[in-house]
Amino acid sequence: MGLHVGRSGAFLSLSRLDLPRADAFDCRVSQLSFPVLLPMPRSIHIEQGAHSLRRRRITIYDDSGLGTDIAARIQQDVRREVHAEATIAGPSDKPHTAEILLRHDPELRPQAYALHITPRQAVLSSADAAGLWHAAMTFRQLLRQYRDAIPSCRIEDAPDFLTRGVMLDISRDKVPSMETLFRFVDELAEWKINRLELYTEHTFAYRNHREVWANASPMTAEDVRELDHFCAERFIELVPNQNCFGHLHRWLALERYKPLAEAPDGFMTPWGERRSGSFSLNPLDPRNMDLVEELLAELLPNFRSRKVNVGCDETFDLGQGRSREACEREGKGRVYLDFLLKIHRAVSAHGHTMHFWGDIILNHPELIPALPRDVVPLVWGYEANHPFAEQCAKFANAGFSFFVCPGTSTWNSVVGRTDNALENLNSAARHGLAHGASGYLITAWGDNGHWQPYAVDLLPLAAGAARAWALEANREADLAAQLDVQVFKSEARMLGALAYDLGLVYRELGYPIENASALFRLLFQRDIGNLRAAISDGKLQSARRRLQSVPSVLAGARCGRDDAGLITNEFALAGRLLDLGIARGLGEDAAQRAKCWAEFIPAFREQWLARNRPGGLEDSVAVMLKRMRDER
Repeated sequence: MGLHVGRSGAFLSLSRLDLPRADAFDCRVSQLSFPVLLPMPRSIHIEQGAHSLRRRRITIYDDSGLGTDIAARIQQDVRREVHAEATIAGPSDKPHTAEILLRHDPELRPQAYALHITPRQAVLSSADAAGLWHAAMTFRQLLRQYRDAIPSCRIEDAPDFLTRGVMLDISRDKVPSMETLFRFVDELAEWKINRLELYTEHTFAYRNHREVWANASPMTAEDVRELDHFCAERFIELVPNQNCFGHLHRWLALERYKPLAEAPDGFMTPWGERRSGSFSLNPLDPRNMDLVEELLAELLPNFRSRKVNVGCDETFDLGQGRSREACEREGKGRVYLDFLLKIHRAVSAHGHTMHFWGDIILNHPELIPALPRDVVPLVWGYEANHPFAEQCAKFANAGFSFFVCPGTSTWNSVVGRTDNALENLNSAARHGLAHGASGYLITAWGDNGHWQPYAVDLLPLAAGAARAWALEANREADLAAQLDVQVFKSEARMLGALAYDLGLVYRELGYPIENASALFRLLFQRDIGNLRAAISDGKLQSARRRLQSVPSVLAGARCGRDDAGLITNEFALAGRLLDLGIARGLGEDAAQRAKCWAEFIPAFREQWLARNRPGGLEDSVAVMLKRMRDER
């Protein structure tokens, strides 16, 4: 059909695809001969026959003794996916008579499960409640794909990483609505993710710091407790996250907090950019530990988790301001570590385990042995060639439990960088496993306005979840098919390939940029002279042709999600936004570009508010408004 994507190296051109009409497709995804699951299990064997749920009476029997409500979840899934009714057996019924049986198997590893489907019975087995949940999620996906005739099969499955997490940025600039967060958690839970963090700088409603979050539509304590409960029901641990050192510019820009800043007069970044605002706390000021302790004391009780991510990454301005003399005398690494140790003591006082980004301490590897033995460093990096092997080895050799943290590659890109994301996700899993990482945390950042929509993040998040669960079973899996069947529910099987291919359009420009795409830079930078000099009109036109196919593909995609209209609109608007950047790069008529911006920005606002709170929206569109004014 031309839409099949099998390997991460595939590079399609939607503008050149011979797309059949939607009604030419076999629209029953149930006709696929082999299970398409997300994640793919590590072992699946097809047997003779099929298990039909088109019966007058379907019975679910929970013989696991694990005390869960998973039988009720399966009952709901049968109703939703098969449109059949099932009853949960009572104590007087017998296990062998049930069509669906939940069973305890103490021989299985933690979170592992077995799923054996015969023409007579579907048996879900595990040693623990989490494993039984994972079995139920796989069974749900089989119901979705095959509906009333699941092929007889035996699945044996277990995770590579016991902790498989996602960190969602809610500080630059999107704070999702509770409805969106619930949807997000449901998606993650089905993909066997079991940890969620909401990256926070200024978007929690601390009682004594209203001016910090007044315009941010923050998460409240009540929001967090409600989300925590929702996550726990789906075997996801909601872990508190509050940056406690760097990335506090929104705090330090306010008069009340300026005295706490390390470099109130500005600083130089490692890449030579002069920034005028404050960024990090002054580690020598005792008032800053008072602030950190206050924030932790208010934040942590809202979570049942006994872990907390305190950030402490990218303290670029350290030693450029009030701690300059101490850094010159003792060394910048030592000053950093001393403040980290103070944060650790505050975290320990609450009985929590401290997780922190490991980038700064990796610059001072001689200090790694001085870290407390119970901290968990987070090894992060977002390019395909990130040195995970070297960095993981430093913490592994020192005896620390640590996580690997790849990224979605969707920020600073609008539609993602598919090839970079997949290799980054693969590399983190491969080297994390080789060096004994205890967890895998996928990061979804929102730098520079968080312009990428919800729909764009689904591909790399799903791919990362699959690799965190079972790398070898998923590395060469047909990702487009996984997305179509289990995420987009696209009967025409178009959206998976579309999402994949959109994330490759940036390559048409032949201008690689670390942590961004040139297409995004054409939109975001005020002065694009360097880009126009380096990128030919022909390359820009080639990218445009790739984008011109998007509306026709979306029209025939037949997305089966309940938010299908939002999904297709998000892809369409993302394509329109990139085309505005291409128009800038080509130097097309300025008045026409201004008109296009004037039409686009209200649509962007509407899209934003469909899933997110209003706080942060004006910050996000500020650059768009500047570009529109530039054109006039």
